[in-house]
Amino acid sequence: MGRKRATGFQPPRFKCTTVLPAPAARQTSSETINAAKLVRIPLLAACLILSVQTFTSNGASGKEIRDLDADRDAFTPTTVTVDVGHALVETAYTFIDNREGPETHSFPELLLRKGLTEWLELRLGANQEIGSGGNVVTAIETGEGLGEELSAETSIFYGLKARLTDQADWVPRSVVIVEAFTPVAGDVWGTEPVASIVWGWELPEHWRFDAAFRYVYADSEEGTFNKWQPSAVLRMPLAERVEVHAEWFGTWTDGLENDTVRPFAGPGFHWVIGKGFELGVRMGWGLTHDAANYFVDAGTAYRF
Repeated sequence: MGRKRATGFQPPRFKCTTVLPAPAARQTSSETINAAKLVRIPLLAACLILSVQTFTSNGASGKEIRDLDADRDAFTPTTVTVDVGHALVETAYTFIDNREGPETHSFPELLLRKGLTEWLELRLGANQEIGSGGNVVTAIETGEGLGEELSAETSIFYGLKARLTDQADWVPRSVVIVEAFTPVAGDVWGTEPVASIVWGWELPEHWRFDAAFRYVYADSEEGTFNKWQPSAVLRMPLAERVEVHAEWFGTWTDGLENDTVRPFAGPGFHWVIGKGFELGVRMGWGLTHDAANYFVDAGTAYRF
């Protein structure tokens, strides 16, 4: 499954150092996580990855590698399931600058995908959010949160991803994802079932267009309500190991006392660094007053 690419291309070597400024003082609650400290984690991880890049790229020299088709590369999942006998581990950190209330920190956004058959994969994961909730910018969390109040929630999720169709002429490649999110700590409400359908086409020159529609039967302190999350992404190869994308996605609620509309748009990229490992960064800006000012997401994927 997936696309194979030749690896004659050798990425440039990097000598990575970081100079981290002292975090600026902010007038927030003493319980609020210091953003500068948390941002050091993905920055230092990126430096470590780039430091060992020369070894991983030499190890893959002369061999074929594949795009990992990680779901975390964008809000829109890929239309690919993990191969039988293999697994894909994805993790990330997301910072969200909310228009009102404390900023949000989401980590480790852990997702384990295990290939069960040629068309079916198992999905298990866990995540923690600290800050004010409501803005959903990754596909591994669903909570509406407590608005402007400081909150924390830890949840686990579990489900399946199944291939529906392969691309044939104008028939798209498509998958369906069925999963559930269960909070286990924090401002606990109930388990939320989620259903997603994803479809897309591989275009000339290895460009790809994918779209998705996600439905969440959500739970909050007001009770249950509906959450609709459409998205679309255009992916373009920049080099043999680098792919960039432009994406639009959003969340529409139905059934709350004050329903919200939170669309986002922004770019991203991922870089396959050696065989079976990739680094990805994405960001976006809110397009309505309900949505956050912006978010930044950095993470990795490892196939074994």
